[in-house]
Amino acid sequence: MSQNQLDMEFGYNLIQNVSSDEYYTPPFIFEALGLTFDLDVCAPVGGVPWLPAKQSLNMMDDGLTTDWQGLIWMNPPYSNPLPWVRKFIKHNNGVAFVPTSSGKWMLELWQSGCVWLAAPPVRFYTADFTPAKGMMPLRCWLVAAGNIGIQALKQSKLGKVR
Repeated sequence: MSQNQLDMEFGYNLIQNVSSDEYYTPPFIFEALGLTFDLDVCAPVGGVPWLPAKQSLNMMDDGLTTDWQGLIWMNPPYSNPLPWVRKFIKHNNGVAFVPTSSGKWMLELWQSGCVWLAAPPVRFYTADFTPAKGMMPLRCWLVAAGNIGIQALKQSKLGKVR
């Protein structure tokens, strides 16, 4: 039986099975940060239920062309984070959740002057808001820009801030 046939038979959301971009940050990260964000710039339609954001932008809103206001949360599409990281650096007010990478975007983010925290191991949540089966195989980072985000990282007790 093909993967598509299995997906149809068991009712899996095909997007979550073919897209590494349909995974969401677990609730404990937000509990530790203790922030309410003005905007989640990379949300699914309807937002993430446990993510404390006043507003969210989804694919139809196009967070890359929409103006960002206030304190933002960004868990960018891991398939193409470079334009998101550049906009995050320019906005300079928020917290981002990114994987380790050897890509150009990570070097730009590292050199931007943002504050970094190596996130503890995480089990992402899938498109249907259930925990993924395994832990994220790559080290992830919380990256903060602006005083509010930096203070939240320092007070989070999630790890050492650099």
